[in-house]
Amino acid sequence: MDNRDNILRYAAFTTDPRGGNPAGVVLDASGLDDARMLAVAAELGYSETAFLTGSGERDYDVRYFSPKAEVPFCGHATIATAVALAERIGPGPLLFRTRAGEVPVDVETESDGVLRATLTSVDPRVDTVPEADVAEALRLLRWRADELDPAMPPRIAYAGARHLVLAAGSRERLAELDYDFEGLAHYMEARELTTLQLVWREDATTFHVRDPFPVGGVVEDPATGAAAAAFGAYARELGLVGGGGGTLTLHQGEDLGRPGVLRVELRDGDRRVRVSGTAVGIAG
Repeated sequence: MDNRDNILRYAAFTTDPRGGNPAGVVLDASGLDDARMLAVAAELGYSETAFLTGSGERDYDVRYFSPKAEVPFCGHATIATAVALAERIGPGPLLFRTRAGEVPVDVETESDGVLRATLTSVDPRVDTVPEADVAEALRLLRWRADELDPAMPPRIAYAGARHLVLAAGSRERLAELDYDFEGLAHYMEARELTTLQLVWREDATTFHVRDPFPVGGVVEDPATGAAAAAFGAYARELGLVGGGGGTLTLHQGEDLGRPGVLRVELRDGDRRVRVSGTAVGIAG
């Protein structure tokens, strides 16, 4: 891999390098073509790597690659990149121009000195899912229909990337993830899905989530910011939060031994979803 000093490794949605979701960050990708970016992402082996080209003092064109393909938007790599930049140019507002649209990111220093990045999604949407598609997804997951939470029906949610949201009726169901990798990858490719957002509701504002990601060549994504944003849109659509908005806490990665915490904020009068988290460098 050329220019290794330009390739950073961060874990997002955690302050522990052993937790959260690892992401590659290439701060200057101006000399890389598509094939080289894909090769770098494949060599790193993380679920996504972000590649930046500067277009202003705090504005950047950003592209995201999994080990297998380019994706339009990646939340955890956005958080990782924003923290990496803030460590070098200081906290404050950033603007990322992605294939999904413009994504503003604000980085603040918390009272303990930790940097927290908050991304604002593109305009989200939520769509119903044909019953046959739900049945096929359950078959590939090896889940039964009666194991779902009837209060949280399946939906396709988008806030930069498409995710199928399925709600488990118990924490035990969510913990047992053993699916048809190739079959689910084909299913998702045919429907342009980035992940499946599998959720279990602990209480009114706390959720545990898991994200199969076979289309990216990864069995499971440990902490998924794009899916968290999409889930925020889902939660608003289904009335899971009050009319004035609210904040949700998503726990992800516990079943992988890489715990992370994602904060999802919904504001009254603004359809966009805000997702925030910390990030920490990983020794190369």
